[in-house]
Amino acid sequence: MTTASDPAYPAHWEADVVLRDGGTARIRPITTEDAERLVSFYELVSDESKYYRFFAPYPRLSAKDVHRFTHHDYVDRVGLAATVGGEFIATVRYDRINAQGRPASAPADEAEVAFLVQDAHQGRGVASTLLEHIAAVARERGIRRFAAEVLPANSKMIKVFTDAGYQQKRSFEDGSVHLTLDLEPTAESLAVQRAREHRAEARSVQRLLAPGSVAVIGTGRAPGGVGRTVLRNLLGAGFTGRTYAVNKALGPELRELDGVPAFPSVAAIGEPVDLAIVAVPAERVPEAVADCGEHGVQSLVVLAADYAESGPDGRERQRALVRQARSYGMRLIGPNAFGIINTAAGVRLNASLAPEPPAAGRIGLFTQSGAIGIALLSGLYRRGAGLSTFISSGNRADLSGNDFLQYWYEDPATDVVLLYLESIGNPRKFTRLARRTAAAKPVVVVKGARHSGTTPPGHAVPVTRVPDATVSALLRQAGVILVGTVTELVDAGLLLAGQPLPTGPRVAILGNSESLGLLTYDACLTEGLRPLRPLDLTTGATPADFRAALAAALADDACDAVVVTAIPWVGENGAMESGDGQVLADALREAAAAAPAKPVAVVHVEIGGLAEALSAAARTVNRGAPQVPPRADRTLDNPDPGTRRTPPDPAPAGGVPGAPREPRRIPAYPAAERAVRALAEAVRYARWRREAADPGKVGEYDDIDEPGAAALIDRLLGPAPDPRGTTLTAPDAEELLGRYGIPVRPTLPAPDPDRAAEAARRLGYPVALKTTAPHLRHRPDLGGVRLDLADEHQLARAYAELTATLGKPEELGPVVQAMVPRGVDTVVRASIDSAVGAVLSFGLAGAASELLGDTSHRLIPATDRDAAELLRSIRTAPLLFGWRGSAPVDTAALEELLLRVSRLVDDHPEVVAVGLEPVIVAQHGLSVLGATVRLAPAPPRTDLGPRRLPSY
Repeated sequence: MTTASDPAYPAHWEADVVLRDGGTARIRPITTEDAERLVSFYELVSDESKYYRFFAPYPRLSAKDVHRFTHHDYVDRVGLAATVGGEFIATVRYDRINAQGRPASAPADEAEVAFLVQDAHQGRGVASTLLEHIAAVARERGIRRFAAEVLPANSKMIKVFTDAGYQQKRSFEDGSVHLTLDLEPTAESLAVQRAREHRAEARSVQRLLAPGSVAVIGTGRAPGGVGRTVLRNLLGAGFTGRTYAVNKALGPELRELDGVPAFPSVAAIGEPVDLAIVAVPAERVPEAVADCGEHGVQSLVVLAADYAESGPDGRERQRALVRQARSYGMRLIGPNAFGIINTAAGVRLNASLAPEPPAAGRIGLFTQSGAIGIALLSGLYRRGAGLSTFISSGNRADLSGNDFLQYWYEDPATDVVLLYLESIGNPRKFTRLARRTAAAKPVVVVKGARHSGTTPPGHAVPVTRVPDATVSALLRQAGVILVGTVTELVDAGLLLAGQPLPTGPRVAILGNSESLGLLTYDACLTEGLRPLRPLDLTTGATPADFRAALAAALADDACDAVVVTAIPWVGENGAMESGDGQVLADALREAAAAAPAKPVAVVHVEIGGLAEALSAAARTVNRGAPQVPPRADRTLDNPDPGTRRTPPDPAPAGGVPGAPREPRRIPAYPAAERAVRALAEAVRYARWRREAADPGKVGEYDDIDEPGAAALIDRLLGPAPDPRGTTLTAPDAEELLGRYGIPVRPTLPAPDPDRAAEAARRLGYPVALKTTAPHLRHRPDLGGVRLDLADEHQLARAYAELTATLGKPEELGPVVQAMVPRGVDTVVRASIDSAVGAVLSFGLAGAASELLGDTSHRLIPATDRDAAELLRSIRTAPLLFGWRGSAPVDTAALEELLLRVSRLVDDHPEVVAVGLEPVIVAQHGLSVLGATVRLAPAPPRTDLGPRRLPSY
């Protein structure tokens, strides 16, 4: 029989998972080496649970039982165990059966399934998670249905089956409930899986950010050092929970450090510890993690360096750290982390190296770099912005930006999410979570390491072949506000956190400097906004003049936002005065308070104290709203009565209606370009929010032959397909595309002049003569194309010119095609990446897309809205719509082509690449002149399988 070291052992079934309460467990196949673990596990199960499992009193397992439950062939008989700390907490098994319910082998496609969960771990979602994994195993082994017999009193297990989202049948037979589950994933089962994933991952973050007690491991005797610094910062922030100092070198005579109890180990504390800050050297971390895991610590922040960022040995240390932490059910931030901060009044946690915690606010900040984290904290502090939470994850070996998106999505204390990312471990999942979060509150991202071509040191993530520009386009499609610099991240965050979203692109400009107003006007045009003529208040304008002008602009229905420009004004004696910024700030806030639905931004030059005054507390939005208790007093599983689990349509600027809001602050910028760029991002985001309410429809066409295409693909791949894939011949590609209503113009080979003339007669004049050599393909600028050849004489002359100029026919690969109506040359492509998913791309043929990178991208399946946006997103889009008096082309036909290609790739994941080039779009209709299709075994869908934590 199989052991874990046997080559037949299905190691790919192993998985780390997050349970409902935020803790972790490991799921793995049961082997013959697990006999003692199984017996120990069974002894901890209550008699009632045993009765529910075996329908009779069953106090202990016989030797025969133990043998049966630990010996599997991993095909017809499979057992999985959920483990914590190496010990079983739950098991599940299936046995393949025939129509009569007797043991069977393939082709029988039904199996009997049974669970047993230790009583201490019931209610944690263990059985639901095991069902996902055993169902995936069964599908892999050709099993399509599960049958289960459950006692009517075992309501918890019945609920596990009925809540799974699979199609099922239920009947009552011989005193038990008989359940049959169809294991084919459904939209409902996927929705259930993702809802559970969200709840579990958000809960794991909540446990990290709102602990009841914190231990700092590695707190030195003398002041200074990393551990002592973190302890000082914890105390300085006024952490509301219990704090402990831990250092194995502490003697019995030292019972206290900085006024908190000190112990040589976590075990010696003798009380529960929720969060441990590990500030010891890397070589001592495993000992500290074991001490934490064996005594119930829930979360870790590992500050130590010398992990994956230091090379191969460090990478292996990092993997071992993650395995060790998860084996105890713990999640971790780091290693090489800067720390975490939670400003909630009920928590006040500064478990970081930041000496000054930020003020409480509505911004959630996640960064993968400690240095960037310091810069962001400093920049936000200088400009008066407050944070709800801050996380600097370092190497982000476990908890990542995805987990915090899960948390911030429904966190009532966070209105705006800011992320600095250097890598995205699971772009497909990140895009899905970002889209959901962006529908409720703004998500602003700046991505580092975009052009290095390598993964940043320490970030052990899968490599994606998709260019960064493509990933960026897909993030924007998901509603992410993607900015280029850390400064722009802060600029956008300040505006979004303090101001409502604009309802349109019309911008009023007013101020006391004509020149600064014109600079702002130009910046608006550059960003695609629609500025109104600037209102010059002259340099003699007083704060009262600013107040009156701003009030009038905000009351004007012709504008959607206002930019105020201000320079020092002229005093009564004619001298330039910087003035009291507080006076001007009060005037602007008073005017803005009368029209809270429109955003206001200020551009100022050398006005002392203005930025600080504008960012100060002025008034509170929604004063009469019911107060929400601090985050520490709330749980995801037990929200306050009347609080909706799914955030409703948010208030302007991303706030949740009814939640307490921080005082409205008017953001101030030292340059017009920065203010306008932030405002433009808010305008684009607001437009995305409006359009996201109606995402469009996937193309449905009566002439699509999906079954015929599937049969053709099976035939072309054959019984043993090359895992590397294969490129179809031109006839096969044309046949497959034809099944989806995508005709490709015939291309006939012309290896010599006579064959060229014969091909032209078959196709009908006029014709085109083209080369297909790789170095000349799609390069008409190199002279490899002759068009509008009206007769055989012109064809022969063109053939002679081509071969005389560019090379022999066997080198050029000449072909003949019939001429098509003139139009705009375009390119349509689709490809599948295992990390990102299927992507549809569009651009103009030639230098526009290849040299300038002017290509747009959307995720597949694309909707009619996506197709329309694909055409309009490229910079050269005016060429499609009648630029400089030219006739507009048939964009409706082009959008239909995009939708048909999207359907082909979405319906058949074996189609891993499609390229249509060129596609000539005329005034009426279009012509596909060239096509390539690549097939391969369907790549695995990481987003459709059972929930599992990444393992890099």
